[in-house]
Amino acid sequence: VDELEDALKVGLDDANLIVLHKGGNRAKRVLDALKRAKARVIEAPAIKSDRDKSAFVMNEFRRARRRITPEGVRALLEAAGKDTSELAAACRQLVDDTSGVVDENTVGTYHGGKVEATGFRVADATVAGNAPEALRLLRHAFASGVDPVPIVAVLASQLRQVAKVASAGSGRSADLAKQLGMPPWQVDKARTASRGWDGVRLGRAIQAVAAADFAVKGGGRDPQYAVEHVVLEICRQRHAPSERH
Repeated sequence: VDELEDALKVGLDDANLIVLHKGGNRAKRVLDALKRAKARVIEAPAIKSDRDKSAFVMNEFRRARRRITPEGVRALLEAAGKDTSELAAACRQLVDDTSGVVDENTVGTYHGGKVEATGFRVADATVAGNAPEALRLLRHAFASGVDPVPIVAVLASQLRQVAKVASAGSGRSADLAKQLGMPPWQVDKARTASRGWDGVRLGRAIQAVAAADFAVKGGGRDPQYAVEHVVLEICRQRHAPSERH
């Protein structure tokens, strides 16, 4: 803050200064100083929803005159979707270092080892009821130093999406995507994952994840055990007899 104020006092006739501010009143005196210096202000609203992030990725590739498949977009968001700057950098890397159509295998080559991608693979196997694969991926994640908390968060997110799409009824993916504020690929993925679930068992799975979330955030003695337990419980519910009421 002090250095920015000093630079504004001295003047920057022979340089361009780019300042990123994430909102709020933090460092307000510098913002006021920048406005007094007639700085050009570019509003950049946060890109938060998966639908908006998907559109952002598609536009990045479109600007570069390249194509990325819906599965590639999904894989990229899972690996680098938390921060828009990181997502933009990941798009640029794929554009610069690859040729042809970018798909999920291409994304996996560059980003498959990331913590976020690992968590999504665990969640995919768990929601599908594939306990052996889910545990294998989970134990590999723990051996690689992945924290239990984000894995539980991804499990919760996946189950919420399944519940959301399953309760929205039938219809075109594009229409449901607009209605639910989700990208079409996410609707398709949740719709596929919802097969074999019913409301009762899905509710129990969501309750189990809530208990695991409490356990991994200090409420239990062994966070890793809590995640393993909830993975097995979700898989058990996935294969339990249907209880439609």
